[in-house]
Amino acid sequence: MRRSDITAERDTLVLRAGEEGWVRVTTESGVDPTAVYWNWVEVLGFLDRYPSTQLLAGRLDKGAELAAFAANARRDGRPLLTPIDRWGHTPFAPTPLTGHSVAGQVRAHLTGQAPVHKRPPARTPTLLHENAVAPVAVDVDQDYYDRGIVARRNAHTRLETVTDILDGIDDEADKLLADLLAILDRTEID
Repeated sequence: MRRSDITAERDTLVLRAGEEGWVRVTTESGVDPTAVYWNWVEVLGFLDRYPSTQLLAGRLDKGAELAAFAANARRDGRPLLTPIDRWGHTPFAPTPLTGHSVAGQVRAHLTGQAPVHKRPPARTPTLLHENAVAPVAVDVDQDYYDRGIVARRNAHTRLETVTDILDGIDDEADKLLADLLAILDRTEID
């Protein structure tokens, strides 16, 4: 199922059913399918804007509202549901969950047997090795910053013409390519 294959009309969920048209989904289990859909659209909208499941988990842990992100959800040909690994990551190339996986997840949630999601353990800060050199506080005088500003200003002045030089190289490359194509065209005709 693709993102563009599902929509909500008032309190009814509407799904594309192949070439035959659209099917309306009603509430039978006591779970409102449109509420589930809109919650998922909010998550998708957040991930479309900030593609980080770690940021999403942080927002959900804080109980933050995601409704503002529903408008960001793109309705395109990407899968509506993708697998999420045990660390909370989705695949780089969006791959759809199989129908069997979706049915299993829905069944588990409707029967109250959904798996408990455990957060990965937080990384403990690494301790300095006994031979490691401890960081040293360095006092930097104002001249240090002034020299850096002057160096950046000089670099900016010296590099002003780089764009023009690169444009000239690009033009020359285009001319060489055109000449090469002309030679190849003449060779093919002979």
